Amino acid sequence: MTEKKKELEVVFAPGCFDDFEGTQEELDEFIAEIKASFADGSFMEKSVALEDLSDEEYEELTEQVESVTSDPRNRTLQ
Repeated sequence: MTEKKKELEVVFAPGCFDDFEGTQEELDEFIAEIKASFADGSFMEKSVALEDLSDEEYEELTEQVESVTSDPRNRTLQ
C-alpha cells in the first residue's frame, strides 16, 4: 500500500501583504502562484541555499528579514 504524502499548507501571517503595491486581482494571482508552487513542488526547484548567495545578496536578505521582524505590526497577538 502506498503512503499518501501530506500536502503542505501555506499560511500567510496577518498583514504580510500590507505593503503589496498592486491591485487586489494581482495580489490574488500572486497568492495563487505561491500556493501552486508549493503544491507542485516547484518552489524547491527555484530555491537557493543561503550559502550559495553572494555577500551582497545575503546582506540584502538579512536586512529585509530584520526590517520585517522589527516592525511592531508583525507581532503575533495571543
